[in-house]
Amino acid sequence: MDIQTSIHGKRMGIGSGGQLIMDKGGVQNIIPAVQTVAAAAATLAVTQEEHAGTTIVLGAAAVTATLPLCIGGGDTYTFFSNFTATAQIITANGAADSFGGGVSISTNITGVTMLCAATTDTCTMNGTTTGGVIGSWVRFTDVAVGKWMVEGFLASTGTEATPWSAT
Repeated sequence: MDIQTSIHGKRMGIGSGGQLIMDKGGVQNIIPAVQTVAAAAATLAVTQEEHAGTTIVLGAAAVTATLPLCIGGGDTYTFFSNFTATAQIITANGAADSFGGGVSISTNITGVTMLCAATTDTCTMNGTTTGGVIGSWVRFTDVAVGKWMVEGFLASTGTEATPWSAT
């Protein structure tokens, strides 16, 4: 990898895996290249090393993905439904982790916004009322210790209902 210095004194380069590497005062920040990771098994343990900055393609009707512990590091994990769900579940890892934010969910042009409650730690897409029709997506960003920021769009086929729950 070759790091270049800009006319403004900023140093950056592209790593062998396509990631952007920025050197700020001797501290290197690595921004991963966007990659797609297929998830067709019944369970997926999401890890920072393998999945941060990627799009995880849910390729089965029933998949349970468990996010890594939320440490406030800024990592993002995007899930894309490429197979209409029956039970595509994304859950926090640890009793202290919860979700904040919400998603738009729609069967038509009107749609609704579904916000997380303070204790929400699970997103369940069922392919009908809670989203999970092909094309649905949800992104989790590690914003603070114990808190995931959530955003996305879920396509549904029935009367929209919340995909959020607390375990």
